[in-house]
Amino acid sequence: MIDTYGSKELREKHIPTLATFENLASYCLTEPNSGSDAASLRTTARREGDYYVVNGSKAFISGAGSSKVYVVMVRHDGQPGAKGIFCLLIEDGMEGFTQGKKEQKLGWNTQPTRILTFEDVKVPVTNQIGPDNYGFNIAMAGLNGGRINIASCSLGAAQQSLDLAIEHLKVRKQFGKHLSEFQWNQFKLAEMATKLQSSRLMVRDAAHQLDADSIHKASLCAMAKLHANRKLLAGENASSLIVVIILSVLQIVNQALQMFGGYGYLKDYPLQQYLRDLRVRKQFGKHLSEFQWNQFKLAEMATKLQSSRLDNNLDLKLIHSFFI
Repeated sequence: MIDTYGSKELREKHIPTLATFENLASYCLTEPNSGSDAASLRTTARREGDYYVVNGSKAFISGAGSSKVYVVMVRHDGQPGAKGIFCLLIEDGMEGFTQGKKEQKLGWNTQPTRILTFEDVKVPVTNQIGPDNYGFNIAMAGLNGGRINIASCSLGAAQQSLDLAIEHLKVRKQFGKHLSEFQWNQFKLAEMATKLQSSRLMVRDAAHQLDADSIHKASLCAMAKLHANRKLLAGENASSLIVVIILSVLQIVNQALQMFGGYGYLKDYPLQQYLRDLRVRKQFGKHLSEFQWNQFKLAEMATKLQSSRLDNNLDLKLIHSFFI
């Protein structure tokens, strides 16, 4: 996001150390009272001379406490809705910027998660990323890539679970036969492998479409249909992808754990960790939730409007504004 939307000065200052992982960066959108409804965020930035004075808080921020750079979505004082949002780069150590305690989570503990608090934090105007009132677009663009990243990570856990299940069935015996010789287990392995391969292809297709920078991807990302296909826009694929992939990999890992019997439930074996780590990815507002199901219906409405009343060049942010 810094590389795409940031000024030359910001890119030259931060990209070299971020690219080498000398420093880390965090994406800061979610707040204690706004998650899926991103346009309702309350963190404000008031212009005072050459600085913005930032007040508010962010929640569930991945990497917080380890990152040196925070890409923060804020709101101009007195400007409601998506149009009032813009983006600031806030650096660790700025006066008034604090990180809370590390959250104790069910899984995914290699990724620290904290709440962030901003109390009259003075941020140079030169740290603004992108133009005024463009923050919502930047936020949606960030979610597209994030969805594919999380889906890719999930595929790794599913692949390892399948590999472990196959090896276990080859050595474990019941009733004088290896478990791999039972037809039911063979069918289940075939089903798991099929889900994994289809999920992997879906990730690659969505990533390809994002690289192609398909039009309207950010606007339609939150209104994606349930099932991705090659005719959908990039943003739709990214959002649909996360639903299909997360559910598929959870089924694969859960089935692998089942094949291990009681051993799968023991902490001596890694499958229970994969299951806990994956579960949070379904929990995020980016993924399948009651809110997401509502967004699927909005996507159908937007698609019908596009095909029946709108030409392909009309900015569908107008449609999106109906729902925020």
